[in-house]
Amino acid sequence: MLFNRFYQPDFDIEDREVVSSLVLSQPEELLLRLHWVAILYGHVEADLGVTGGVHSAQDVVKCIMAGARVACMTSALLCNGAQHAARVLNALNNWLDEHEYASIAEMCGSVSYSTVPDLTAQERGNYMKVIGSYTL
Repeated sequence: MLFNRFYQPDFDIEDREVVSSLVLSQPEELLLRLHWVAILYGHVEADLGVTGGVHSAQDVVKCIMAGARVACMTSALLCNGAQHAARVLNALNNWLDEHEYASIAEMCGSVSYSTVPDLTAQERGNYMKVIGSYTL
């Protein structure tokens, strides 16, 4: 697993103690993980997994398309209960049907960097697109 959550203790300055607290992941944490899985897919001889930021079926699709074989969603299950897994699985199956995928394996790595002929052009183009999308 890449980017497994690194829990850092805080300090209670009144009691002068080290305190631990669990902060659950948020969907916006997914982007960094997607970026690196997409880069590593096809370049390492290991199955890749994403932890942190996976909260929906769409997030699972993104992870698989980037090249992950596994998408962990512990925070989403803690927030929404175990029944959330069934809802995500149902939505994932619907998405696969709507987009005519026969299997998850068929889409694995389909948007990874190994599928892009000129990576530098894509990165530069994305940079320009993001900068150009800013509005005041």
